[in-house]
Amino acid sequence: MNAGCQCVSLDRPALLDALARDPRDGALQAMLAESRPHLFAESMAFVSARHVKAMTGVVAAIERVIAMPAWQETVLNWAPESARRPARATGVFLGYDFHLGVDGPRLIEINTNAGGGLLNAILGRAQRACCPEVEAVMEALPGAAEDLEARFVAMFLSEWQAERGDAPLRAIAIVDEAPQGQYLLPEFLLFQRLFERHGIAAWICDPTELVHSDAGLSLHGQPVDLVYNRLTDFSFDASASAALRSAWLAGSAVITPHPRAHALYADKRNLVLLSDPAALRGLGVDEATLATVTEGVPRTEAVCRERADDFWARRRSLFFKPASGFGSRGAYRGDKLTKRVFAEILAGDYIAQALVPPSERRLEVEGAPVDLKMDLRNYVYRGEVQLVTARLYRGQTTNFRTPGGGFAPVLAVPDALGEVERSRLHALIHKVSGGG
Repeated sequence: MNAGCQCVSLDRPALLDALARDPRDGALQAMLAESRPHLFAESMAFVSARHVKAMTGVVAAIERVIAMPAWQETVLNWAPESARRPARATGVFLGYDFHLGVDGPRLIEINTNAGGGLLNAILGRAQRACCPEVEAVMEALPGAAEDLEARFVAMFLSEWQAERGDAPLRAIAIVDEAPQGQYLLPEFLLFQRLFERHGIAAWICDPTELVHSDAGLSLHGQPVDLVYNRLTDFSFDASASAALRSAWLAGSAVITPHPRAHALYADKRNLVLLSDPAALRGLGVDEATLATVTEGVPRTEAVCRERADDFWARRRSLFFKPASGFGSRGAYRGDKLTKRVFAEILAGDYIAQALVPPSERRLEVEGAPVDLKMDLRNYVYRGEVQLVTARLYRGQTTNFRTPGGGFAPVLAVPDALGEVERSRLHALIHKVSGGG
């Protein structure tokens, strides 16, 4: 279906209506339409329910590993000092990112401040059945899940209550570097509106605007109870993050996600352990969990100068990433490497992951069929998958610059359909293959 259904399922008027809850939202609508035209794809993506279940299984298995004291002791050995502070809050919006390989989903990386969750909750409400074949699948699905926005608010309250018990949560700061220039500023605004609708004051700010003192963390004189951290300074080492670092170490504010969460989940060096059966056995991981994790995580190795010739010889089957990086910054497909870039990789702190090419979604863009690459993001909180979404793109890594690309809702296609639904899907396949 990802190859055959090129219909438009995004109802843009419905999307704009979903955004128009507040008198201030006219600017938000213009922001999305004019300066971020490729944030949302025109159609949904299709994934087998079997593969969705497999991703959920990998997530659950990795969560069991990360909960182990032996895992935490091991990965905190190479973590920055700020990550060693214990915390009861676990971190909102973990992003488990998968590629759908020929043998099923494979985990590419884990992120601790995965963006797009709230945008995708709204996007999912603006979809229509784009053709009879898709309608057949949608009709075979169970009813709509519990309201995602309510679950997201409950998640932040859970973080707060884990650290502060029954004390009221009064004010949240949504923090990122120069937030007014961030591509996902619309999501910051949506979170601000969401928190306000639930009686919580919310502000969007740069970390340098925060002040930490004996009285606690504040923004322009207003006390801040909780920080929704969207920074990529994961350990709060930058001078701009000084107030956050001080508040985090002193426990003066609840910060989520925080440096410890990044160290436990998202440091790319962790993938080396997760893909190494011997290392996992050494940590005491049970065999069933070990099998699920090592099947779901592509083999990952720490790059070192001593094995430079070996990595260069195998480069076409590898993807290179900085150990402490994020997104696509500094990441390279091995078959695109030059000697100069490879020398920079050897001089840096990199991991090399077995290449799992992304699957594809064919859409019609400007009247012509275009094959877009697709990755699958699982938004996870305390081991529970809250939402699965796709990102469609062209190029080496995910981006929001691709015509026709962007975030796309995932429709899980049941593995067992009724005869009517099956006949409709067969009709689609017949049509795509040129049979009529």
